Amino acid sequence: MSGVLDRIIDCGVVAVLRADSSAELLDVAGALREGGVVAIEVTMTTPGALKVIEEAAAKMKDSIIGVGTVLDPETARAAILAGAEYIVSPTLHLGVIELAKRYGKIVMPGAFTPTEILTAWQAGADVVKVFPASVGGPAYFKDVKGPLPQVRLMPTGGVDLTTTGAFIKAGACAVGAGGAMVDKKAVSAGKFDTITETARKFVEEVRKARQG
Repeated sequence: MSGVLDRIIDCGVVAVLRADSSAELLDVAGALREGGVVAIEVTMTTPGALKVIEEAAAKMKDSIIGVGTVLDPETARAAILAGAEYIVSPTLHLGVIELAKRYGKIVMPGAFTPTEILTAWQAGADVVKVFPASVGGPAYFKDVKGPLPQVRLMPTGGVDLTTTGAFIKAGACAVGAGGAMVDKKAVSAGKFDTITETARKFVEEVRKARQG
């Protein structure tokens, strides 16, 4: 489990995908991997999400396939059995954290207030997903990390190439990005080289922020 978490944090970017099919997701995941992004979060709002996760986990051995928009332990268990290596939630559900720990999987529950963030961390969260991070932005991360320096925070919502570096400098261990990383028009047009280039830019922003 620690190896999976280390790889995600080393990269510093989690790609949030809402694909229309498993074939589309595999193409996008391949383009992202070529650009240096290893963590692919398949949201449960994706049609046939569990089947997509199962196929992606079987074929994308170099990527780390996770599941997002998990609202309850039952969904988390189904996704883990399908091959998900990490669980991401938009909200704080202690049962989801417990389930993920039982199966030895990485869990990233959603939280926003300092109380929610600390509650998630004390319950066993590996990373706390701060959502929506567009509210407060990087300045909020800096304020939260002051009294809670031990908590790993990851912003989702409001993350793009212009804000990634600022979030990392403010204390984020990684960032979660969806539409800003995977352009739907590029996917529809089959321009996967565009997605690869965007992925490289995100990874580079993380690298520069950490070095700076």
